Amino acid sequence: MKALHVITGLGVGGAEQQLRLLLRHLPVESEVVTLTNPGPVADGLAADGVPVTHLGMAGNRDLGALPRLARTIRRGRYDLVHTHLYRACLYGRIAARLAGVRAVVATEHSLGDTQMEGRPLTAGVRALYLLGERLGRSTVAVSPTVAARLARWGVPEPRIAVVPNGIDLTRFAFDPAARRRTRRELGLPEDAFVVGGIGRLVAGKRFDVLVRAVAGLPADCRLLLVGGGPEEHALRRAARRAGVADRVLFAGERPYLPDGSPGPGLPALAAAMDVLAAPSPEEAFGLAVVEALAAGLPVRYTSCPALEDLPSAAAPDALRVPCDADAYTRALAGVRAAGPRPRSAPEAARHYCVTRSAARLMEVYAAALAHPVPKSRSPEKVGPS
Repeated sequence: MKALHVITGLGVGGAEQQLRLLLRHLPVESEVVTLTNPGPVADGLAADGVPVTHLGMAGNRDLGALPRLARTIRRGRYDLVHTHLYRACLYGRIAARLAGVRAVVATEHSLGDTQMEGRPLTAGVRALYLLGERLGRSTVAVSPTVAARLARWGVPEPRIAVVPNGIDLTRFAFDPAARRRTRRELGLPEDAFVVGGIGRLVAGKRFDVLVRAVAGLPADCRLLLVGGGPEEHALRRAARRAGVADRVLFAGERPYLPDGSPGPGLPALAAAMDVLAAPSPEEAFGLAVVEALAAGLPVRYTSCPALEDLPSAAAPDALRVPCDADAYTRALAGVRAAGPRPRSAPEAARHYCVTRSAARLMEVYAAALAHPVPKSRSPEKVGPS
């Protein structure tokens, strides 16, 4: 089988790094097209031996990208096209049909109740999404929660398949040497209590809650934020206002898998933490939470469908906290008072092993190839139902 993955961009983000990890475990000849921003993940894919093509799309309305993408798909003679993220799902599905590929799968990585990929959902966004969705064979949801949201939107349930995000348990296994080394590199005292926050620095992640929460904790407590984004300057200002600028460390975007960039990767940064705090009130999966559990960390979170879809016993030290600074201060103080605990991964982390996700995705591929979208359903004939 030869598959083409089409994704909006390849900067350091959850969907992008998840794609790279999955391609390491799929028994499929794969290539990738990124519509915009090749970014560090493109370099990592190339290092893995995966061909990456940058389409050079200028913006959401660069319609000239559509024939370019269709020609790329036609030349590659792919058996299946798999799209990722909103813009790539729309353009990729249409281009695949124009190129004659009818086995088309799309993964919905970041659909919330009120946001998609950090942007507010509107009636227009939903209508365009549903219009494009009809051109594919199957829509993959990263959690049952997202599957239910898609069904409420109007995507027929038989067309929805749940394939959870996967994690590399071995890579995240706690390493005491990595903890000491990373703390030295970051200038963190060995005896500091380090609260971690992982994700894009955007308003929806609510890392401002953690800045204010740490201000209510003792002086030995630090906040380590891993990620980049437009809210970094606002968070730095918030830290100064709260009087904790010297206790909040911004590590920037860090790779899940080695990509040649300097500095510690995400697993090493997780090893340096004492607790992971995730105050985002709306998530599609909650990958940072599951990765933290794989690193043996206690977790305090506001929304995590990955855990909400499992029995509570699967992650006994992952507790829900309201998206409120005082509530997080109390919750984090409780973790600090409890002292260090063994850093072993609970059942919830093992449940999301990437090999299981890859095997499930291969089942989706097999179904798409066995029952492709009929030829009669061309882009020109698709309209509102």
